[in-house]
Amino acid sequence: MRGRAKPPAAPLPQRAGVDPVRVRFPADPAGAWPTVRDHLLDRFAGAVGGARVDAMLAEGRFVGADGGAVRAHEPYTAGRHLWFHRDFAPEEPVPFPIGVVHRDDRLVIADKPHFLATTPRGRHVTQTLVARLRDELGLPELQPAHRLDRLTAGLVLCVVRAGDRGAYQTLFRDRLVRKEYEAVAPYDPGLTVPRTVRSRIVKERGVIAAREEPGAANSESRVELLEHRGALGRYRLLPATGRTHQLRVHMNALGLPLVNDPVYPVVEPEHVEYGRPLQLLARVLEFTDPVTGGPHRFESGLRLAAWPDR
Repeated sequence: MRGRAKPPAAPLPQRAGVDPVRVRFPADPAGAWPTVRDHLLDRFAGAVGGARVDAMLAEGRFVGADGGAVRAHEPYTAGRHLWFHRDFAPEEPVPFPIGVVHRDDRLVIADKPHFLATTPRGRHVTQTLVARLRDELGLPELQPAHRLDRLTAGLVLCVVRAGDRGAYQTLFRDRLVRKEYEAVAPYDPGLTVPRTVRSRIVKERGVIAAREEPGAANSESRVELLEHRGALGRYRLLPATGRTHQLRVHMNALGLPLVNDPVYPVVEPEHVEYGRPLQLLARVLEFTDPVTGGPHRFESGLRLAAWPDR
């Protein structure tokens, strides 16, 4: 069985580090869409309104494979590709720079600040690690090989060429990357550490907080206390698995919720306070390069605000 042909290259450049949207026209055996406009209205009017679709057509915002503007009255043709740039909703700029701890012709190891999403999704599109780095570094194919929570700071491995992404994603899938995190949380002299925490974590789509429930464990974290000052401790966290919010869930289950965590133990109303970042940092990435076979160890240059150097 032959696979679907590779779609043609986009005739539009990225805008603010974001790719154009590609639309492929499906089959229309019933003849429901006599013109391009009929299909685009049926497809997008529910989301942005018919008047906006008509305005985008009039402005030449939809283009064909040759880069020319597509007109509303053109006959509908199944299998045709169109491209357009979405309207970006206003986004508050995340007021922190993105560090780069390593860059070569294959990899960029980024030092992501708190509050910056890794990839475009939902309300966060241009203010994301991928979009900003593509724009700032002039690397249009740059993609992350894994993700880091928006509120967590630290190291993200990105590939320069899209074709290399699979090899590095496989490292994370097969748990061949040693990831070391640092966190600031309450200090409990009665809690025995180091310890390994295993539990079953469930994260439902559309629900902010993950939860633990009975059943076979699907997550594992090593918790080590590095030092403590009064009521706070600085911890090294070593996840063996990568469930959503895993470290935050496990620390909360130990009675050690991370400083400034707006979800655990209580989900707070969403409100960005740049002066109160979640005290969780992806500090170290260590792995054997799947392309060169050489060893890599990268360390974040960021520090957690709740644990200043003395």
